Amino acid sequence: MAQAPALERVHALVDNVERVIIGKRAVVELLVVALLCEGHVLIEDVPGTGKTTLARALARSISGTFRRIQFTPDLLPSDVTGIFFFNQRTAEFEFRPGPILANIVLADEINRATPRTQSSLLECMEERNVTVEGVTYPLPRPFMVLATQNPVELEGTFPLPEAQLDRFMLRIAIGYPSQQEEEQIILAQGSGHPIDILEPVIEAGAIFELRDAVADIHVAPDVRRYVTQLVRSTRDHGQIELGVSPRGSLALYRAAQAYALIRDRPFVTPDDVKYLAPSVLAHRLIPSSETRLRGKTAADLIAELVATVAVPVEAL
Repeated sequence: MAQAPALERVHALVDNVERVIIGKRAVVELLVVALLCEGHVLIEDVPGTGKTTLARALARSISGTFRRIQFTPDLLPSDVTGIFFFNQRTAEFEFRPGPILANIVLADEINRATPRTQSSLLECMEERNVTVEGVTYPLPRPFMVLATQNPVELEGTFPLPEAQLDRFMLRIAIGYPSQQEEEQIILAQGSGHPIDILEPVIEAGAIFELRDAVADIHVAPDVRRYVTQLVRSTRDHGQIELGVSPRGSLALYRAAQAYALIRDRPFVTPDDVKYLAPSVLAHRLIPSSETRLRGKTAADLIAELVATVAVPVEAL
């Protein structure tokens, strides 16, 4: 059994967010997996499925600060990071922090901003710092970027570069609710939005204690080898132009530990790795042009590799 106090906190966090995001427990669990690893999440889905609500619910549940940045073509890097301005009262230049200095940052429709503005997130996502006019400021911890993009609308968008995609630990989709779930949503919001009364269930600082519990989850050598074999297979595949980087191996390894904790197990199984592989790896690779012309996606390629790479039998 996993550590009982940590497990109770994690389940309380998942349950609390699910009070707002009805019927999407698997999605909420993936979001918590990323939070426990201080990873970032790219949410790719159509409008109206609850992407913004999901980010707000997570921030409220951990008693963290939340900022929403609407990415548009005219957004400047300084609109994200902050600026120095001249204070006439003190006759000195002062730093005015941008919205990036928060625990949970929602980068809404991130692919609508120019590459220059998108790149302002690179240092923040990797180093948890922001540099303005040569001065570096640490970001609040925990720090998590939740970025959204619409997979349907491509006009007026700027595709995310590989270097930025690689910094997202997971790519997920919320999806439409079932009819029964949609009826529950209507009833729940009949007299107000549930998020307005959502209370924190954990302090932001306690996330680091949960990360210690994640680090204690055992990963057998065979399972660790399975992770690296799965990732390395993307680099030698004839239909893949750019394979997954070592950052992807580390992300899959850590995500599997966090998922095992949520599943109340003190060890990682190969099934954990197989379950997480599409969300962790698919957005990090580039299929060849011929493969794309055939209509095969990165997710299809990952599914094929998961089915073909040998799974360790004695993994515990």
